Amino acid sequence: MHFSIFVQKLGHMSVGTNLRRLRTRTKLSQEEVADRLGIDRKTYANWENEYNDIKSEYIPPLADIFNVEISELFQEKTSKVVVNQTNTDNKEHSINGIVLVLTDK
Repeated sequence: MHFSIFVQKLGHMSVGTNLRRLRTRTKLSQEEVADRLGIDRKTYANWENEYNDIKSEYIPPLADIFNVEISELFQEKTSKVVVNQTNTDNKEHSINGIVLVLTDK
């Protein structure tokens, strides 16, 4: 039996999506992040929803809050995994399914 696994980048993940992902991972609310930055919750929510750009002065503190490098706020994380299965054995020993668990941690 032979398996091939390919990982393909599907485009870019926006800064707002990264902020939401990081905030969720750290189990903080929008209000908690906004309070740490000294801004209104609506301002922070607008960044996650990409209604407004983040002022550069808030980028280093955001990285500190989420305990990441500044570059991770802007990194692309979207991937597609394709698994190809070729069964070279007889059909009695074939695999009926494959489960892949992918995380960003």
